[in-house]
Amino acid sequence: MYNELTQVDIDKMQQELKERSVELRAKLSEDVKEARSLGDLSENAEYRSAKRAFCRNESRIRYLEKMIRTATVITIDSKDDEVGLFDKVTVYYEETDETEVIRISTMTRLDIKNRVICRDSAFGKAVLGKKVGDRILIKVNEDYSYYIVIKNIEKGFDDDSIPLTEY
Repeated sequence: MYNELTQVDIDKMQQELKERSVELRAKLSEDVKEARSLGDLSENAEYRSAKRAFCRNESRIRYLEKMIRTATVITIDSKDDEVGLFDKVTVYYEETDETEVIRISTMTRLDIKNRVICRDSAFGKAVLGKKVGDRILIKVNEDYSYYIVIKNIEKGFDDDSIPLTEY
């Protein structure tokens, strides 16, 4: 897998892994036992729900363990005048005549609704290393692409303010 993550990404994952492995696992296991005691399992919605929550937690634990185990720690190095990881970038979309502020992050903390874009996305790859005034073609796929212009770069840092992406 070998994911490129920051130390903050890994720290956040280790914290979530500890909470899920120690606290949440025991609670969900107890919920399954209680629901099982309610009777006929074939018609026991509480049991199915508790079992589903337990399995979902176990899946997330496995995911976090694998991500931590296979991670490569990266540093946030970019020049003051170039777009780098965790920077807030004001971009102008020529096609729609709109301006938007986006932030570049690692894949473990992307949040499209809040305009946090993954560095590995087509958009992220296209803007990293670019400067104010650069006109960039964002190629989404073979059939669709669009131009943006970088209007401003507000240098950022990995300040732990972006939460881990839920599953």
